Amino acid sequence: MLFPFVTLIFTLKFTEMLEIEKKYIVDENKKPVAVQLDIDTFNKIEELIEDYALGKLIEENSPEETLSIAEAKQFYKNLQK
Repeated sequence: MLFPFVTLIFTLKFTEMLEIEKKYIVDENKKPVAVQLDIDTFNKIEELIEDYALGKLIEENSPEETLSIAEAKQFYKNLQK
């Protein structure tokens, strides 16, 4: 389960996205081959996906995986090498 605040943010943003203006691009047989979105809609969709991914990352990071201060310092010291 996502943290409540992440779920709330995602839900609120998703609610804003229910109306998606799109134009279908069709081939010579009138078969849809692509969708065209305006840039604002694309940016909103991209933000929703990023927020969802961040929420999943937070959800998957269990408390057992946290580092002590000494472990964190050692971890970051090793990153600099």
